[in-house]
Amino acid sequence: MVDEALKHVPNTDGDKNIDQVNQIRDSLAVMGDNSTAFSLPQPHLMRTKLCYLKDDDLDPVYVKKRDQLKELVASIIRPKIVQGKHLNGKEFVAFLEQILDALNKGEIPSTGSLVEVFNKGILERCLKLYNERMGKFGLPMPEESLQDAHERSREEAMNAFDEQHFGHHYAKKSAEQLDEEMKEAYKNVLMANEYQSTRLCEELYTRCEDTMDQLQVPRLPSMAKFNAGFQQCNNSFDQECVGPSKVNYEQRMMKMMGKAHSLFIKEYNQRLFNWLVAFALVMVVVGRFIIKFILVEMAAWVLFIFLETYTRMFWSAESLYYNPVWHFIVASWETISLIWTDGPFPLLV
Repeated sequence: MVDEALKHVPNTDGDKNIDQVNQIRDSLAVMGDNSTAFSLPQPHLMRTKLCYLKDDDLDPVYVKKRDQLKELVASIIRPKIVQGKHLNGKEFVAFLEQILDALNKGEIPSTGSLVEVFNKGILERCLKLYNERMGKFGLPMPEESLQDAHERSREEAMNAFDEQHFGHHYAKKSAEQLDEEMKEAYKNVLMANEYQSTRLCEELYTRCEDTMDQLQVPRLPSMAKFNAGFQQCNNSFDQECVGPSKVNYEQRMMKMMGKAHSLFIKEYNQRLFNWLVAFALVMVVVGRFIIKFILVEMAAWVLFIFLETYTRMFWSAESLYYNPVWHFIVASWETISLIWTDGPFPLLV
């Protein structure tokens, strides 16, 4: 009967599931080469009341077969010998209780525990594979890219586990455990990514802040140089600052750059105004004592009086800076400053 049950099922269509069943039959045949099978018919149609039925109520064929099974078991079994002593019924029951306690405490390997140990090794290798894949990505990186990397690495690790695991029931538990451990590992990666992002963006922010401070006190007031430095700093931050901290530092950058720009414009206009006043006085001296040209001296006096008197009487300092005349002066000065420094390129350094 055992041999009949373990025979291969024909698989002319090459069904994968039938092949797996035949492999299981082969494994059982190796382990059960000395097994004995005995079949019993159904004792009664009322299965829910079998415990309350007497032998007279049961199927006679079943009763006969049952007695034959008892004789077969009695002929096969041998008295249990423990430490050279034959056990009687009570001693054997006590011995079984000890074995069950040991099994429940995990002191004796069971089929389930062996499968768990086998799958644990696979789980550790798959988790290591996940960590290796995630370790190849340089941090910091955008959150969306990191999420995609996590999904790809997780899928690869789970596929590797599915190919190697043993046992369906216990493998499901191990797969759930693997998934949980990968989630914990991913949380650590997220924390590391946030730390690296904060560190990088803070460094870029500090660098831009120092650059803005340096541009506030140039040797010559130059709007072109400030705008070039402003744009360069803004571009480098936008390109290099990545990760979850970028949004927060972008807001800080906007505030810092806005304050720096407002302060520079104020200082720029004030310094240019002072330079024009000094230039007018110098031209007065040059026109009278050096080149002795009255028109130059008069033009210088007009400029000086205009800057010191007329603007204070009729315009405020702020309104002067928004006047088209002042814009023309600024544009002229920017052109002169570019020529003074041999072109625009040195200003951008």
